[in-house]
Amino acid sequence: MRILHPIATLCSLLLAATGSARADETATRFQTDFLAGTLGWAQVEAAAKDEGSVQFFYWGGDDNLNIWMDSVVAPAMADLGIKLVANRITGTKDAVDLVIAEAAAGRGVGDGSVDVIWLNGENFFTLKQQDLLFGAFAQAIPNAANFAFDPDDPRALLNLRDFGTATDGAEVPWSGEQYVCAVNRATMPVAQTPSTFAELQTYLIAHPGKFAYIKPPHYLGNTFVEEVLYAFNPDGTGAAPFQQSLDARGGAKELARLIKPGFDFLKAIEPLLLGGPQGSVRYPEDAAAADGLFRNAEIDLNCGFGLYAVGTKRADGSYPQTAEEIIFPAGNMIKNKNYLAIPANTPNPAAALVFANYMASVEAQVSKLDLVGYPAGIDPWMLSAQDAARLAAVAPAHFGVTQDQLDTNIAPDTNAALVKVIQAVWLDYIERGSDQPFDAIVAAAVAAQHS
Repeated sequence: MRILHPIATLCSLLLAATGSARADETATRFQTDFLAGTLGWAQVEAAAKDEGSVQFFYWGGDDNLNIWMDSVVAPAMADLGIKLVANRITGTKDAVDLVIAEAAAGRGVGDGSVDVIWLNGENFFTLKQQDLLFGAFAQAIPNAANFAFDPDDPRALLNLRDFGTATDGAEVPWSGEQYVCAVNRATMPVAQTPSTFAELQTYLIAHPGKFAYIKPPHYLGNTFVEEVLYAFNPDGTGAAPFQQSLDARGGAKELARLIKPGFDFLKAIEPLLLGGPQGSVRYPEDAAAADGLFRNAEIDLNCGFGLYAVGTKRADGSYPQTAEEIIFPAGNMIKNKNYLAIPANTPNPAAALVFANYMASVEAQVSKLDLVGYPAGIDPWMLSAQDAARLAAVAPAHFGVTQDQLDTNIAPDTNAALVKVIQAVWLDYIERGSDQPFDAIVAAAVAAQHS
C-alpha cells in the first residue's frame, strides 16, 4: 500500500527514464499475443507471477474500500503470486495525467508505471481519444462470462458504452451506481412526493427553500442537470440524443435548442431552492454538505449516486430513520458503471489482466458489496442462480422502493464530450446569470471546449 503524490512521483519517474523511451519487447509481444487470442489463461497467470506485482491507482477517500483492498484483495493477489501495490490518489485525473505524461516521454508497453486505473466517463474518454489504452481485453478474460456484452441485449448498454463512449473492451466494469433521491417522511408525506420535475416545482412552491442540488461542476450536480435536460428534451426522446457527440448532434446551435427548455426550468426553480426565499440561493458543494442539510431537515429531498445509500446511512445514523428512496425523476434516473482500465504502457500487462479478472469475479464482487457497500459491476442475470443469490443476500435493504422499480426507471449518462459544455452553460446561465442570448452562451461554451 502507498499514498501517491502524483506530481512528485511523475517527476521522479520521468527523471529515472535513463533513455529507455521505448516499449519493452517482452511486454509488447505479450500484448500482441494476448489480444490476438493466442495465449491461454494459464500462460497469462504464469507471466503475471514472473512480473510479480500490479500497480493499481484508485481514489483512496473511502476507508472501508481501503480496508477491503488491504484485507481481501491484497491476500487474494498474493495467492496468485502477485503483490498488490495500492496507489491511493485524491483524483482519478492524477493517474490519467501520469499515463499521458509518460506516453509523451516515449514510454511504451512495459515501460510505464500505471497498470490499472479505477475510472469512468471523461477520464476513459481522454485515454481512448489519445490511444492510450491496452486494447480489447474485457471480453477475453475468463470472468467476462459474468457480464452481458451482446449488443442486441439492451441490458448490455452499460458494459458497452461509458458516458456515451464505446468501451470496445478496453475497460471492464467493476461497480455500478444509480442516481437516487431520498426523502424524509417526517417532512414529506407520500401524497406530496414528486415523481416528475413539474411535481417538484409544485412542491417547492408550497415548501420554498426545501430542496437543493449540488453545485456543478461537481459530478453529482452535473447528473441532476443532465436528468433535467433529458426530461425537458423538446423532441420527447429523453436521453437518446445526449448519447451522441457534439458534432453528431449538429453543433452548438442544435445543442442550444435541445437544452434550453431544461435550463429554463433550472432558472425557474432557482428562487425556490435552499436560500432562495431569502434572496441568496445555496448550492451544496459536495455530497457531505448535502447529506448534512438533509440530516438536519433543512431540505426535504436529497439526490445523489447511491443505490444503497438510504439503507447504509440509516444503519450508521447519518440519515434519519424516516428516510426513504423515491422514484424520481420517473424514467430518467441515471445509472452507470465504473470500470477498470489498463493503460497502453502498463509495466505489468499480465498482472494487470489477472488483477482485473479477479476484481470481476463473483467472490470479489460479493465481498465488495458486503464489506464496502458498493453495488456489483457484474450482471446478476448472467450468473448461476446460486451466485445471483449470494449477491442478493449481502445487498443492503431498500426503503420505499423495490429494486425492480429502480431498474425500470434508468437512463444512461450523458456523452462525455458534452459534459464540460453543459457545465460551462450552467455556470454562465445559472450561477452568473448571464444576460447574453442562450445560443451565444452555448456557442461560447462549445468554443472554449474546442480551444
